[in-house]
Amino acid sequence: MGSILIMIFVSLAIASVLNIVLNKFSVSHVVGYIVTGTIISNLFDFNGSENLTSLELIGEFGIVFLMFTIGLEMSFSKLKNMKEVIFFNGFVQVFLSTLIIFLISVYLFKLDFVSSLIIALAFSLSSTAIVLTYLKKSKDVLTPYGDKTVAILIFQDLAVIPILLLISFMSDSELSITEVLIKTSISAVVVIVFMFTLGKKIINSLLSFSASAKLEELFLGSVLTIVVGASLLAHEMGFTYSLGAFIAGMIIADTNFNVKVESDIASYKDLLLGAFFFSIGTKIDVYFFLTNLYMVFAILAFTMLIKALIVYSLIRIRSNKSDSIKSALALCQVGEFSFAIFVMAINKEILSTELGGFLILVTVLSMILTPFIVNNIYKIASLFVVEFFESDKITPVQVSHHTIICGYAEVGQLVAKELEEKGINFLIISDNLQHVLLAREQGYMAYFGHFEKAPVMDSLKVDQSASIVITINTLLTKQIICEAILDYYPDANIIVKINTAEEKVVLENLGIKSFVHAERETAELLVQKSMASALPS
Repeated sequence: MGSILIMIFVSLAIASVLNIVLNKFSVSHVVGYIVTGTIISNLFDFNGSENLTSLELIGEFGIVFLMFTIGLEMSFSKLKNMKEVIFFNGFVQVFLSTLIIFLISVYLFKLDFVSSLIIALAFSLSSTAIVLTYLKKSKDVLTPYGDKTVAILIFQDLAVIPILLLISFMSDSELSITEVLIKTSISAVVVIVFMFTLGKKIINSLLSFSASAKLEELFLGSVLTIVVGASLLAHEMGFTYSLGAFIAGMIIADTNFNVKVESDIASYKDLLLGAFFFSIGTKIDVYFFLTNLYMVFAILAFTMLIKALIVYSLIRIRSNKSDSIKSALALCQVGEFSFAIFVMAINKEILSTELGGFLILVTVLSMILTPFIVNNIYKIASLFVVEFFESDKITPVQVSHHTIICGYAEVGQLVAKELEEKGINFLIISDNLQHVLLAREQGYMAYFGHFEKAPVMDSLKVDQSASIVITINTLLTKQIICEAILDYYPDANIIVKINTAEEKVVLENLGIKSFVHAERETAELLVQKSMASALPS
């Protein structure tokens, strides 16, 4: 017990420190969990140990809860509207990716038929856990490219079921394909009929009862019961845990509880996903990885290029170049379900341990690189398509005595509205392309770029501006931008929104003189309103 507690303590400490550091560089916490798992597995020498079974089971339920939240977004009406995107785009992407990777494995790498098929099927899948998390966090799930990306991810997740069944069939020569198909069909009918008839009534009754009791823990307990129960039912019928959770989410999506359910389980889903990525890290053999580094990178780059080209060509048929490129970037990696496929194939001895270990390394590296790709998806896409010019490519504006708004979050939007009402000439600069898109939709002059770069200040005529309003929140970014502006144009009239007195002290040392303390200004306004209403009429 003592050693287990020490391991848990060290794991939490390493994960916390790593994620704090990585967060400073805008790196996904997923990388921190994977690296932590690798460190712990080597530190406590249980790489590949059977004692990890419980941890992997916990991690698997992280994927279960993720699929449940996907189901919450997929109401029947939405699925009906997206059926062509899901089933056509999804099927074509998986089929073409599998076919091309299979042919390359057989004819270029001279692998046997079974190994090539397993690799092709696994590599055709992308990472729902990372990509969907990013899409929801960034709100890109509401964009055209996000919509198409989610649709393909849903089909891929559903495709995992027949893939795992196929591996079971290949591992047992005594089973006929007819028997497998009959058993699978009967099980699928039983699960779907039960879930959408009696299961639906049970779910609605349970949620209604727990909500009327007005006890948060009772409602949460009901949700957990539904998720775990549906998952166990699907698993007992021969399917993955994720399928049951997905169907349960779809049922709840058509109720009034979908928003509350999603918010209540968010922290639990993230915690379980953390355990999943930690378990992935424990599978990394550092020595094997270092000795095969070039080959791992080569295979990964080759796979990602093939998948990106397939997704781009598929989406490009009916979408613009920008959306096609972003979808290709979002789906070019190898996903977490590939681990389940490789582990199952190794356990059933239809894939060699050495080859399976190599493929797991490729998948891990893919998932480490994925957060860097999706977090910078707009910047990478801008290298291939001229949607909005970035940095030194901004065409010089033909204005003077104008106000420049740096940042277009909520405060920046309010500033722009006030300036527009007062008839003051202004423009907007932001390194968030979504904000730039929004500003342009509202009819404003908005540019995508990094304000601290001299070419950007040249193009925006900073030396001819009347004022510069800094509305961003991060102190470090404020410092960098203000220093750059004052170096470029010492007489610049800079007004900075600050959140604390400490921020004011730091920025005053740079020579900034005009500040608006957000909290203080709000408090003063509240007092003024209060005093005005208290005066006798």
